[in-house]
Amino acid sequence: MHEPLITAGRGELSRIGVVVCHGFTGSPESMRPWAEHLAAAGFAVNMPLLPGHGTSWEELSRTPWQQWYTGIEAAYFELSSRCDKVFIAGLSMGGALALRLAEHHPVAGLALVNPGLTAADPRAKLAGLLRHVVKSVPAIGNDIIKPGMEEHAYPRTPVAAVHQLNLLFKDTTKNLNLVTAPTILFRSSVDHVVPDSSVTAIKAGITSPDLRIVPLSRSYHVATLDHDAEKIFTESESFFREIAGV
Repeated sequence: MHEPLITAGRGELSRIGVVVCHGFTGSPESMRPWAEHLAAAGFAVNMPLLPGHGTSWEELSRTPWQQWYTGIEAAYFELSSRCDKVFIAGLSMGGALALRLAEHHPVAGLALVNPGLTAADPRAKLAGLLRHVVKSVPAIGNDIIKPGMEEHAYPRTPVAAVHQLNLLFKDTTKNLNLVTAPTILFRSSVDHVVPDSSVTAIKAGITSPDLRIVPLSRSYHVATLDHDAEKIFTESESFFREIAGV
């Protein structure tokens, strides 16, 4: 259920890699259809299970954000060792991790779906204090319109991990000017998890000369499993091919 995915790629796309990164409290299941689409097209794919995820919310509460970042960075290094160009695809917190990776490494481009740099819940800002008195709050997973879809997120959200998420957002936001890679950003018109202020921060902060915003009218936060999923898959594939020149 939470298995990572690593593929070799084939043909002219075998030298083009894509790191595929899930979000906070989530699992690779939220990204598997996207990763499998890219792998079927021929891209080399590495979709990791981030540290603290795929086990229990209690473990996530003990995992600092730097370990989440190490998880996506390791996938990037693995693909870099066998590919000429490496793109990063991220959902929600995975988008924040993708942006941070682009701040520190020469990624070929970014495909972000409802990337998070701020939180919709105003209580999130108080997580640093609340974590001492409240261990967990109700889950944020499965913000999806399409019936029967399941991202296999944790049943509870650990408050200590929300504090770590805030620290990741702060660290990433302060260096957004270092992001120069071409970026395509898919944004749901209704998102109950990540507010528009995240997209505003990205638009104001990154210095990429190529930023494309693609609206999603039929999906909530986990758009990779929602009605607009196919649009994300096909347009990101076209974007990667265009930037890579293949």
